[in-house]
This record gives sequence, C-alpha cells and structure tokens, in this order.
Amino acid sequence: MGKRFYITTAIDYTNGAPHLGHAYEKVITDVIARAHRAMGEDVFFLTGLDEHGQKVQQAAAAEGKDPKAYCDELALQWTGLARDLGLSNDDFIRTTEPRHRAVVHAILTKLHASGDLYSQPYHGWYSVKEETFLTEKDRNPDGTWDPKWGQVIPLTEENWYFRMARHQEWLVAHIEANPSFIEPSYRRNEVLGFLRSERLADLCISRPASRLSWGIPLPFAPDWVTYVWFDALTNYITVPAAHGDPAVLEPLGLPATDPSVQAKPVSLWPADVHVIGKDIIKFHAVYWPIMLHAAGLPLPRQILTHGWWQKDGHKLSKSTGNVVDPIAVIREWGLDAFRYYVLRELAIGPDGNWTDEGFQSRYNAELANGLGNLLNRAVNMLGKYRQGVVPAPSHELAADAARAVEATTQRILANDPQGALVAIWDLVNRANLYVEQTQPFKLAKDPAQSQRLDEVLYNLVESCRILAVLLVPFLPDTSRRMLGQLRVDAAPNWSAAAWGGLALGHQVGAPEPLFPRKDLKAKP
Repeated sequence: MGKRFYITTAIDYTNGAPHLGHAYEKVITDVIARAHRAMGEDVFFLTGLDEHGQKVQQAAAAEGKDPKAYCDELALQWTGLARDLGLSNDDFIRTTEPRHRAVVHAILTKLHASGDLYSQPYHGWYSVKEETFLTEKDRNPDGTWDPKWGQVIPLTEENWYFRMARHQEWLVAHIEANPSFIEPSYRRNEVLGFLRSERLADLCISRPASRLSWGIPLPFAPDWVTYVWFDALTNYITVPAAHGDPAVLEPLGLPATDPSVQAKPVSLWPADVHVIGKDIIKFHAVYWPIMLHAAGLPLPRQILTHGWWQKDGHKLSKSTGNVVDPIAVIREWGLDAFRYYVLRELAIGPDGNWTDEGFQSRYNAELANGLGNLLNRAVNMLGKYRQGVVPAPSHELAADAARAVEATTQRILANDPQGALVAIWDLVNRANLYVEQTQPFKLAKDPAQSQRLDEVLYNLVESCRILAVLLVPFLPDTSRRMLGQLRVDAAPNWSAAAWGGLALGHQVGAPEPLFPRKDLKAKP
C-alpha cells in the first residue's frame, strides 16, 4: 500500500457565499493535484466545509432554520462551486458527518487521557465575531478593541483547555529543522518570530452547550461542545481515517469499520501539502502541529500559504460592491479563462489585484492571440497544405519544448503554478515566433520548398501537441479540445510530452477557436 500524494484546501465556513478568494485557493490546489497526477503520482485531493460554531448557529437562527438544514442548503452552493471550478477532488468533507465526529472524539479522548486537557473557569473578554477569547494584549493602545473583533463582551464560564505551552519549544525546533514546513519562507519567519517572542497561552477547546449547542460534544464532558477550530482542523485526518489509513487509525485507537475500507485501505497521512490563506496560518502552523504531536500523529509535510485578492487596488467588499463573482466570470468568459487569469496573475504568497482590464488583456493577448492563434494556424495550414496529414518528424523546436517541459515540472515541484505557466507560454511564444521566421504561407507557394514546408508544419503541430499535454493540470478543457483537434488521445501524464509523439501519416482534424476574441468593452 503505497502512500498517495495528499493535498488539501482549508475547509470553508458555511456562514456566507463563496467568493474570489475561495475560488483561487481551490484552483491552485487543483492544479498542484492534477500536475502531480500528470507526473505519474497517485494523488488524493480533499476539500470541504466547516459547519459548526456560533456564527453558523446565529445565522441559522436568524433565518428561523435548524442549523443542520441551514448547512445542508449552503452545502449545495459550495459543492456547486467545486463543480463549476472543475475540481478533481477525491473527497468532500463536511464536519457534520458521523465519520468526522468519530475522529474528533478519538483525538479528544486521547488528549484527555494523556493529561493535555484540563478544565478551569474563564474570566475575560470574548469576540463573538471571531469566536475566540481575547486578552488585554489584544486591545488597541487607547483601550478600544479593533473592529476586526466585532462585538467584544465580558464573559465568565467554565471551559476545557489544551496545554499548548508545554509543546512550544518542540514546535520551534521542528520548524527550524524543517525549512520547507511553512512556505513561503517569510511566513515561516513570521511564525518563528511569534513563537520566539511570546509564550503560548493554553487553548480553550470548548464552549458550554448552554451557550453554543451547535457543535460536537466533548466525549468526556457532554455539557460542552468542541471549539470550532479544534473541530475543523481535525478534518484533515478524518478522511484518511475514513479511508482506512493505519497512520491515523492506530495512534487514535480507531477501527476501520467500513468493510470496503478494511479490504482496501488507503495510505494518505501525513498530508503532503495543506493549502491555506495567510489569515489562518496560526491555526495551521501552531495549533495543528501541536495537536498532532500531543496525539502521537505525524505532522503534515508542508503548509503552503497564499495571499489575498483585492479588486482595483481596494479590499474586496460586498457592502461597497467591490467584488468579483467567479461564477459570473466563468459563465461569460469560460472556466479555463478564469483559471488562467488567477494562476498567471498571482504567485502563491503575496497579495494580488484583480482588474477587469488585466483580465481582458491576458485573455486576448495570451489566450486568444497567443495559444489559440498558434493552434489555429498550425492545424489550418496542415489542413490547407497537406490535407491534415502529419509529415515526417523534424526536430527544430525539440530543444525549446524540452526546456518547457523541464521548467514546468520544476516549477510545479516548487509549488509555483504561475512560474509553470510562464514556462509553458515561453513555448507558445517561441512557436508563434517560429511561424513569423519561417513564413510557411510563403514556402507553400514554392514547390522547391516542399520539404522545408513539411519540417515547419511538423514543428508547429508537434509543439501544439506538447502544449496540450502540459496544459492538462492548468486548463483541462482547453487541453482536451486541443488534443481533439489534433485527434490525439487524452494524455494520461507528462511522459507523453516527449518530442516526436506525432507520427508520419497521422491525420488531424479541423481547426476550431479555443478562445473567441471578446469585445474589450465587455466586463468579466
């Protein structure tokens, strides 16, 4: 039973509708997952929903609905988003599922038995909006609370706590010994700076059921429910456990109860990559590793942290109307155009800025005039001058193609989809330049240049085939359509990107526009 490459998104909180940031995180994760499949790896991609907590309970109550019914309705939106984004996820976790409750109970039971959990009264301040306890250190210098905390109320109640401070030195040592554990490196430095400068407070991992009933009860104290973040983070091991992974089941003392799982368990844990937003790095790079370490479970291999999107240089805001609706963009411009823009415009790490003009410019220059025009010219000229029959192989652009394949692979291994697309478009641009340099439309007028025309046509259509193979993880539908026009079977992986795949005598199809040119006044 070989371990699969296991990659996850953060699970989304069901107290609102999907937005650009959610879509971006899912697309970059999907691309990394698909690319590792293209490199021949067995991959497991997880996404899902975080459905417990006070905000969900309040939102459901405001609509006069049962929390579970409220979550079921919203779940349709989020599973619809996964479908509309063309995600290749292997599972979709909801924290209201029985399989998740069982794993949360198991890790809580183990931590309780090991003495990592204790109860005591709490007297202090509580942010209703963020569902977290605050201290005096969280106040502004003038004594006020930052608006990000929303309503802050005084609170006195008995709760359960997780002893985090006892593991702080261990965590610092782990991060220092594993430089790639948190990426990009500046996020790693932020976490280390925090851990070196502040002693960790013990984490409150419960809420009284009298105040918050919408959650998973503590197995050893059912009058309390599990803090939403402790609940949510556990999703990453819930799915491996549900698929019979012994790396999770054995440390937690859980049986594989599903007969089909018992017959064919899957090895997933530890996760190879957790893809998250920068706003939740403390939960994933501090709380989560300590939870796992205390429970005797291996740590994820990498926490990959992306930035936020703005629009036109300003924060995305529903109240001001400064938003980007991913679904509206997809309906108007196509899924692959959306995927291309968010991947090409923003590297993983920094913040990005969506502009309608930038979207239109990339669509027209790089997709329509770049890739689309190249395929159209190559297939059209082969049909016009050689009845669509591929001539004998020629290798003028073979080195350029090989460089693109190598660079694309290396950028993906570095979790850099943007860099991978740059490498692919180097070949797009090289092939388009090759057309201008060789001028096959002029060669076709001179019978003495027939062999030279054959060489040029082969280099063009073979470059298009290799581009179609490389684009499988990034623009899946575009890749499929390119291969269809070339009458080539769908490529299972990047091994098919070796030069010379089109054989003498192969018949291609008719050209069809990949990216119809749009009126520049149209708004994405």
